[in-house]
Amino acid sequence: MDFGTLLQILDTTVRLATPLLFACLAGLVSERAGIFDIGLEGKLLAAAFFSAAFAAVTGSVWVGLLAGILASLALSLIHGLASITFRGNQLISGVAINFLAAGLTVLIAQSWFQQGGRTPSLADDARFQEITLPFADAFSGLPYIGQSYSELFSGHSLLVYVGFLTVPLVWWVLFRTRFGLRLRAVGENPAAVDTAGVSVVRLRYAAVMICGVLCGLGGIYLATGLQAGFVKDMSSGRGFIALAALIFAKWRPWYALFACLLFGFFQALSFRPDVVETVTTVAIPGQLLDALPYILTVVILAGFVGKAVPPRAGGEPYVKER
Repeated sequence: MDFGTLLQILDTTVRLATPLLFACLAGLVSERAGIFDIGLEGKLLAAAFFSAAFAAVTGSVWVGLLAGILASLALSLIHGLASITFRGNQLISGVAINFLAAGLTVLIAQSWFQQGGRTPSLADDARFQEITLPFADAFSGLPYIGQSYSELFSGHSLLVYVGFLTVPLVWWVLFRTRFGLRLRAVGENPAAVDTAGVSVVRLRYAAVMICGVLCGLGGIYLATGLQAGFVKDMSSGRGFIALAALIFAKWRPWYALFACLLFGFFQALSFRPDVVETVTTVAIPGQLLDALPYILTVVILAGFVGKAVPPRAGGEPYVKER
């Protein structure tokens, strides 16, 4: 395998890892506050549809961006009401959101566009375009470093760069700010936070809303960055893979980045069975390569990657003592 082929695989890895990264960071913030969110898949799907639909109608990707974030926030609010205000089962609420999003996106898409549950293809101004970094063209002729800069780091859409910059931002907020300290404390011992005079409900709602924004960006990237429109079930289980990556990363932002890149790499390999055959000297069926990310998800969830301890108060509604 030559260096150019390796760069192509890594470039695809970055593109495929971006929606996983947004969803994984979204789940990380929510679960650090003690709210488990199985509904990441539904939020990705809803954001993808509404961003593509409004971008197609208005011709503006920025209108689509706003619509996608609002759609994800609406589902986050529903999850917050069910799990925080009414103290319902968080897992059931998340599953219900997934079913709701899967059904409503296709139903509304068919009603609006009559194209079998999909949106029209997005024109140039209705989707995020690739950004060429400074001097990328000038360095493209330089072997290795120049090639890496021009082909791997340059040429991605805006949301890819936003996704990777979100990792240090989330780390800083969680581990270097008072808000982050309180949010993590709510996930470990909400009673202590409440005793200190800080609202547990307000902090958990803040975490759920941040989760909604990040999930929205992931879904928007799927429909307006990675592809040019919405198709039925286009999230393809990415929300569940993000949850597996979150467990693999043990609820830490930097580990989450590497976990998502690993999943993205396995997805990228499914597009290049010729490369896999060259490296392994074994003809691996394409269906098996397609299934690799999901197999890895099952392995991780089965606990074969070491013990991952979630926040102690995760999944438990907080009832204030009288």
